[in-house]
Amino acid sequence: MTSEHTAAVAGVAVDTRHWIGGARVASPTTFTDVSPVDGRALAGVARGSSFEAGAAVAAAKAAFPGWAATPRAERARILHGIADGVQKRSEELAQVETLDNGALLRSHRRGVMPRVAHNFRFFADRLPTLGLDDFATPAGAVNHVSWDPAGPCVLITPWNAPLMLATWKLAPALAAGNTVILKPAEWSPLTASLLADIAADAGLPPGVLNVVQGYGAEAGAALVSHPDVRRIGFTGSVPTARRIAASAAEHLTPLSLELGGKSPLLVFADADLDLAVDLAVEQYDNAGQVCLAATRLLVEESVASEFTSRFVAKAARLRQGDPRDEATDIGPLIHPAQLEKVDGFVRRAITSGAQALLGGTPNDGLGGTYYRPTLLVEVAQDSEIVQEEVFGPVLTLQTFADEDEALELANGTRFGLAATVVTSDAERARRVTERLVAGTVWVNCFFVRDLRAPFGGSRASGIGREGGTWSFDFFCDVKNTVTAPGS
Repeated sequence: MTSEHTAAVAGVAVDTRHWIGGARVASPTTFTDVSPVDGRALAGVARGSSFEAGAAVAAAKAAFPGWAATPRAERARILHGIADGVQKRSEELAQVETLDNGALLRSHRRGVMPRVAHNFRFFADRLPTLGLDDFATPAGAVNHVSWDPAGPCVLITPWNAPLMLATWKLAPALAAGNTVILKPAEWSPLTASLLADIAADAGLPPGVLNVVQGYGAEAGAALVSHPDVRRIGFTGSVPTARRIAASAAEHLTPLSLELGGKSPLLVFADADLDLAVDLAVEQYDNAGQVCLAATRLLVEESVASEFTSRFVAKAARLRQGDPRDEATDIGPLIHPAQLEKVDGFVRRAITSGAQALLGGTPNDGLGGTYYRPTLLVEVAQDSEIVQEEVFGPVLTLQTFADEDEALELANGTRFGLAATVVTSDAERARRVTERLVAGTVWVNCFFVRDLRAPFGGSRASGIGREGGTWSFDFFCDVKNTVTAPGS
């Protein structure tokens, strides 16, 4: 700690107070933010309540008219300035977020922080395309579609990719002319505080972005139930989404929910097995703490033995350890509670008859919250380990005889976030993808994301889509004005 309200994290000074109305605001109480890398306390963070939540909504409401009236070109300029600030401080952001959530430093450097900057640039550059939808009726009347900012927006974001997923929502909300109250996850709040500093330095007016830290049951609950909030964007678990939706229902506040997944990876006999194995092992990324990870490996019977032996051999070579080491492939789970949750899933599965071909236990050699990459076989389709999201480095493997059985297994959960198909037959790929229930399907690739494309889930995996025009559609009140001929 460098002062009462500032923590030194990886040599970076992080203000641990809220950011409300363009000023730092303390709370009477704090909560301790602990690093999963080594279990060390990083900071005492201001613990928000209904008081801070109300103050942040009031600040956002007061700032909204001015920001909504700001010309699009000026809003875009400021968003580009935020992106510049992210790029300038990308190493600091990467170091802090690695200590805060345990994801690989090399991933933060090479992929995550560049994507954070790109989020702002992309949506800033999309602004000129809005409102170019004029069209005439046969009788000559002209329809003009306008995209009006909705008002104060509450964004509640998860701990597995804190800054990237926050800015995935924040950038289009700000670009559209809305003001925002961001509530980061209590297990990884620090880079949201740094982002507030970067936004202020870029000239974002006071009250346009507010950051309230704290627990979901306290600060989060107060935010989503506030009558002056006009949009709620949430990424997280299904149980939390149900509570948020119940609170939002009282005021009919529109919701965008990006929830969990239990995604399949289908490997057909005609697949390139080297590619299939590479894609399957990639599902251990971020210690399996990825909502769209294909945690259910579904492999055609005739190649299952060969696939399994290759997979186990490759996965066994993954190096687990300190995420700050460039040679590390898998870091820790974020929190002791998450370790207990993941281990509980695996222990119950093994008790029920599953067999661990790989891993299956915490990594006692490393201690802390490190869990070994795990592959379970002999699992039933209706078992807990197949049906419920584990959110850890735990994959299951099942086999199928033909396309129909593959699709029955793939679609046989309550989720529908993503799916991956590995086949050399283009016609088969077309048939299978048409029948898969998923918001995103990857064919012979994984995690290729283009901000122009929609992203979201079906069934219990969410409501709505984000990305491109779909983000603006949510964060705007879309209005059609019809003008009579000659008017």
